[in-house]
Amino acid sequence: MPLTPLDIHNKEFGRRLRGYDEDEVNEFLDQIIKDYEAMIRENKDLQSQLQALQEKLGHFANIEETLSKTIIVAQEAADELKGNAKKEAQLIVKEAEKNADRIINESLVKSRKVAMEVEELKKQAAIYRARFRALVETQLDLLNQDGWEALDVQEPRARELE
Repeated sequence: MPLTPLDIHNKEFGRRLRGYDEDEVNEFLDQIIKDYEAMIRENKDLQSQLQALQEKLGHFANIEETLSKTIIVAQEAADELKGNAKKEAQLIVKEAEKNADRIINESLVKSRKVAMEVEELKKQAAIYRARFRALVETQLDLLNQDGWEALDVQEPRARELE
């Protein structure tokens, strides 16, 4: 068991002839007691500081562990958000492609319909032109017939009769 300042203070030495000067020994022991008490106080202070520093170290270790877990959770959340955004972007692209295909197909259908209508109009125009040509030719044939000349001759007579 370690010595205490009280143990040093209460220590009695036996007396002998031609021994040490008792006052010097007592003074020296008093100095040792003071130094020993100071060392004990300093040791207690250092132990107290050590305990406080160990508590702080434990606290900071807990903070570090919490921060590490938080960073991991944040990284996982960021990865999940990134994955979700990528999936959403792919869905948007697929939807846009479907819309583009639909628009293209509708446009092709409309263009085919317009092309068919144009062909139908061309046929109708050709039929109209053929009929109109036939009508004009029939009218020309009528004009070229001799019957008109006879009307020209009869016309001056009709004027004379008047």
